[in-house]
Amino acid sequence: MTNVREMPPSAAAPQDSGAGNGWVALVVLCVSLLIVTLDNTILNVALPTLVRELGATTTQLQWIVDAYALVFAGLMLVAGSSADRFGRRKVFSAGLAVFGAASAWAAYSGSVGMLIAARAGMGVGAAMMMPATLSIITDVFRDPGERRRAIGVWAGTSGLGIAIGPVAGGLLLEHFWWGSVFWVNIPFALAGLACARLLVPESRTPSALRPDPAGAVLSVLGLGLLLWAIIEAPVRGWSSGIVLGAGGAGLAVLVCFALWERATTHPMLNLAFFRERRFSFATSSVALAMFGLFGALFVLTQYLQFSLGYSALATGVRILPVAGLLALVAPLSPVLMRAAGTKVVVGTGLLVVAGGLWQLSRADVSSAYGDVLAGMLLLGLGAGLVVPASLDSLMGTLPPGDTGVGSASNGVSVQLGGALGVAVIGSLLTTRYQDRIGPPLAPYRLPHDLSDSVLGSLGGALELAQRVGGTSGPLLAALARSAFVSGMGLGLTVGAAVAACGAALAFAALPSRPAARSSASGDPTDPVED
Repeated sequence: MTNVREMPPSAAAPQDSGAGNGWVALVVLCVSLLIVTLDNTILNVALPTLVRELGATTTQLQWIVDAYALVFAGLMLVAGSSADRFGRRKVFSAGLAVFGAASAWAAYSGSVGMLIAARAGMGVGAAMMMPATLSIITDVFRDPGERRRAIGVWAGTSGLGIAIGPVAGGLLLEHFWWGSVFWVNIPFALAGLACARLLVPESRTPSALRPDPAGAVLSVLGLGLLLWAIIEAPVRGWSSGIVLGAGGAGLAVLVCFALWERATTHPMLNLAFFRERRFSFATSSVALAMFGLFGALFVLTQYLQFSLGYSALATGVRILPVAGLLALVAPLSPVLMRAAGTKVVVGTGLLVVAGGLWQLSRADVSSAYGDVLAGMLLLGLGAGLVVPASLDSLMGTLPPGDTGVGSASNGVSVQLGGALGVAVIGSLLTTRYQDRIGPPLAPYRLPHDLSDSVLGSLGGALELAQRVGGTSGPLLAALARSAFVSGMGLGLTVGAAVAACGAALAFAALPSRPAARSSASGDPTDPVED
């Protein structure tokens, strides 16, 4: 592996395209990145609206969120290697174009199925954009200190997108139709395309390995089958043959993916990177933090609107402390890491995430917003500590020629962790919700469509309760809210346990400081400065 301080011709330096300095390019990259992170929290606020407008069930909501994350995670590695080989700015610009076009498709989707497909298209564009932005940053900023500050800004931008997303989504839904939460991406995409050519330098690694489409197909197929099994289990039964078969097949395909990546001469993911503990445990820590954050946001936006009765805008304002604290803390995490070490910052951050999830899981039907605020603040604080520190640790192990694949590995950790969080926490919620609301309704023998609506989501049950009215309506609404909050508690408790296990792993195995020794491929690398 190439020494970080000695740039060979094969790891070509950025080509001058009339661009200004690196900080100007950073602004363009970060503004474009904003739409990728903005999209997650804007959509979360809109989920209850999709229940009302499109009749989406909780399972379908999980697919609307996870279709994006699945394609994003599955293609990001091959997109990262393609950016290294064919040009980072070129791939970044193509991703912007795809993301903008798919956003327009999502905005005018007329059904849940079409919206899920459009979200998958947005995942393709995001997969091309995300690794390219970070690899361009690490290529432009060669000084370790400047690179660390630039990555802090990049991470802060991600936090800013998460922060403004709920409020922006609430404002849009207050005045426009639900598709506006996707339409808002288009002006950013157009502006990014115009500025990238003028202000972002092109760079590539001519010696980079060719793309690995077989690996991409295996990763998407394996992850897709595994997520399908988790998401569909509450509907079809956790012990049903089709669920167990899909889950087992997904795991088998992922094993085949790992074997293929070891055997092929041009892997999209160099498994040798994972021999470096700073790389392997950093990616694991990010995934576990995002498991809790994405899973919590998925249920909290529904809890605030359906259970506590807030509007979309009021929900966005009340989600703001989570994202706002994340955005404030993220730039400080590298500073704390220099003082206390990676192990302490990442381990402590995961413990804080676990504490936040545990506090949120204690909510019941009599809880008010003030009762869950502390947990939301802890969630934002912990995620703000974990993500930048883990990212700095991960990128510090890689040479310039592999920055695209390395940064893509970080993005995969974020999206895969988030997708699993939504799938697992959402499925546990649905299972408990159906177990609590199904038996009391069984004697009434509701028509099949009404039964599916009530069992499918809290929103469907509340809509029926409003139509029924009288004394039965409020009783149904109370039963549904109680079942939902119970399921939310179960899901978030599991999320807290996962984050706590991640903290123990970080404290036990994540190196506190980088060592000046051989990297994953066996050649010396320059250590990241403390």
